[in-house]
Amino acid sequence: MSLTNPKPNTRRNFLSTTFLAAFGTSNLKFHSLDSNLTTIKPAALKKGDTIGLVCPAYSAFIKEEVTVAVESLQAMGFKVLIGKHVFDRYGNLAGKDQDRAEDINEMFANKQVNAIMAMHGGWGCARILPLLNYDLIKNNPKILIGYSDITALLVGIYAQTGLATFHGPVGSSTWNSFTVDNFKNTLIDGNATKMVNPTKKNDTLVQTDDRIYTIYSGKASGKLIGGNLTVLSHILGSKFVPDFKNAILFIEDIQEDTYRVDRMITQLKLAGILNNISGFVFGKCTDCPPSKNYGSLTLEDIFEDHIKPLKIPAFSGSMIGHIKDKFTVPIGIEATIDADEGSIKLKEPAVIIK
Repeated sequence: MSLTNPKPNTRRNFLSTTFLAAFGTSNLKFHSLDSNLTTIKPAALKKGDTIGLVCPAYSAFIKEEVTVAVESLQAMGFKVLIGKHVFDRYGNLAGKDQDRAEDINEMFANKQVNAIMAMHGGWGCARILPLLNYDLIKNNPKILIGYSDITALLVGIYAQTGLATFHGPVGSSTWNSFTVDNFKNTLIDGNATKMVNPTKKNDTLVQTDDRIYTIYSGKASGKLIGGNLTVLSHILGSKFVPDFKNAILFIEDIQEDTYRVDRMITQLKLAGILNNISGFVFGKCTDCPPSKNYGSLTLEDIFEDHIKPLKIPAFSGSMIGHIKDKFTVPIGIEATIDADEGSIKLKEPAVIIK
């Protein structure tokens, strides 16, 4: 679930051991979930601002990738502060859980830091959720952005504080014009962005790449909540999952056979999430082949079985996930989706222009 991915079986072995087993909850103090959670918007970015670069999951094994990320952010006019533990290693992780959590807490506490970006994902964010200072985060709202395993932080922090977070590029992403334009439009210009897939046909009679598949027609509105399907399904039942009532659920994944996608969407159904949402968006499932050696359901079959019967606006193919061209999607912000057009339109800016 990152641009530098662990092998699928390794990732699933890690995910099978929850952070609760590692820490316990007897001495932990959590805010209770609020179905009427008030969204807190962070300040918009502007040139000259400082972005804190952290590794809350996997270590930055390749230092040149960090250099490229820093130079890319500098090319957009930002300063960059690298977290103390970015290059630490504890197995595959960027240091012990306490150290990685410390980087997040310190970036929120640092008045000179205007936004926090993960260098990449991997696995490990769920392990540090009990170690974050949520009062500190709530009192110092700022942009937090990433995707893949960073989903645990995005939805966990939103659930605990109401701070709008952003499912979007990480430091090691491809900073091409599509990704940069979407990043700027939402986080710098503070527009109520409309996210629509590119329509280029290349050298073919019709569009073949990045097509939209309408699962159920119509328009729906609600708060955007979602992220990586694997990560989201593995933190269900915890204090770090927000209320999905009337929300628009968006999900994406990578390197998962379709039977596993079926299993995780079934888990969302059994947890009551699917019956509560007002709309559904499936981004990209990169390298998600039908299961080998067996008759297999396709992704379209899974949508027909689980999503279409909900009779809510739903579509797949949105530019969300482990791909080069990437939307910046806010969590906790009201939006309207059009399942026939395949669009996501924010009803309000996701950031505050100061």
